[in-house]
Amino acid sequence: MMAAQDVTRGNSTETSEVWSGLVPDSASPGFSVRTTYPANADGVEVMLEHWEAGTEEPPHSHPGDDMTVVVEGRMSTQRYRREADTLVADGERIFLQKGDVGYTRANRIHDAKYIDDCQLVYVHNGAFAFNRADSDPS
Repeated sequence: MMAAQDVTRGNSTETSEVWSGLVPDSASPGFSVRTTYPANADGVEVMLEHWEAGTEEPPHSHPGDDMTVVVEGRMSTQRYRREADTLVADGERIFLQKGDVGYTRANRIHDAKYIDDCQLVYVHNGAFAFNRADSDPS
């Protein structure tokens, strides 16, 4: 059995091998990811994500519910609803920081802005997809 000091020693995103091997995504500057694909068709897809401060994702949705755990940094998200051919902010912008968990329902249009460099654990129910919204938010 491990002692508590063994569990916490070197316990950070800078020193943990969990955060090694992230691959940059040329389609999303400032973003890198390490992922795996589940063997269970009813499973979840999990990604370890790194976002550079100042980067952002435009309004989009995913086909399944998702959960984001902020391991390091601060980020924000805004949810939208569609009115005719326009996206309208739906509620206040939500701010998440280290230790916070955010949930988004399937097909819910939202954006994301990364205030600081962020390390995230992202869990998506089922196979992941990024469906960009067609309209700019108003």
